[in-house]
Amino acid sequence: MKIKLRYSHEAASKPILAEVILKTGLLINILEARLTPKEGEMVIDVATQGSALKDALEHLRASGLEVIELRSLVEVDRVLCISCGACISPCPPKAISFDQNLDIEVDVKRCIGCGICVRACPRKAIRLI
Repeated sequence: MKIKLRYSHEAASKPILAEVILKTGLLINILEARLTPKEGEMVIDVATQGSALKDALEHLRASGLEVIELRSLVEVDRVLCISCGACISPCPPKAISFDQNLDIEVDVKRCIGCGICVRACPRKAIRLI
């Protein structure tokens, strides 16, 4: 499951993810991280579900982080999208393809939220969420 974490600058200096990994034994992959002097944001992929995921999310929240579960990292505006395919080839994990109707389809399990598709779209029909 992909999760967005928002935290204060003070929380960034604490080993919160390391604590979750040690406590739960979960594999956590950092997909993206940004830190400013006032706040931080990180997108992680946690390779579990069920009670283990629930425990990890509770620990993150208890540590003062805002936790947002992501179903997808990108959103395609079907009104603006003309299925030109400009977003397909630049996608590093090959998460974007045409479906059987030649409409753009995003594989949410492969998407890493890098934003390259957003910049490649000439119609500005894709956005990071």
